[in-house]
Amino acid sequence: MTYYFHLAFHPYQKLLIMIKITAKPIDVQKVIETASSLGGGAVNVFIGTVRDTAHNKKVVWLEYEAYESMAVAETRKIIDEAAHRWPLMGWAISHRIGTLKPGEVAVVVAVSTKHRKESFDACQYIIDALKEKVPIFKKEVFDDGEEWVGARPTVATQLN
Repeated sequence: MTYYFHLAFHPYQKLLIMIKITAKPIDVQKVIETASSLGGGAVNVFIGTVRDTAHNKKVVWLEYEAYESMAVAETRKIIDEAAHRWPLMGWAISHRIGTLKPGEVAVVVAVSTKHRKESFDACQYIIDALKEKVPIFKKEVFDDGEEWVGARPTVATQLN
């Protein structure tokens, strides 16, 4: 599921932005291109991949599930906050759902700003807030069992 939005913070600034939750492999270059702006001097990209170990155990695969409509709404709130803190010129986010093996790309966040410090700060804020607030849940599957991680109590309360 892909959502594109046009935002205007003032008459001369319009952004094409993307939130994508997908079971298909993420097109990292598409995320970067969507976030890029000719007026920007910096594009910062975070690419989160599946590790092969967690809790000193071998990860066989991960399973991601999302409450998609709420995930999109919460992501929009995070972006709105980031856009008020930093002068974003463009941004795009794509997150996988389904089964992923070690080495696969799970999430990509890209932001464009005029200067690198703003770009780094905004990108870090966005990925940290996504992991904390957005209802995308991860199950780690090991050789000897499985464990759900990242299901924060605040999100679970919101879903009830």
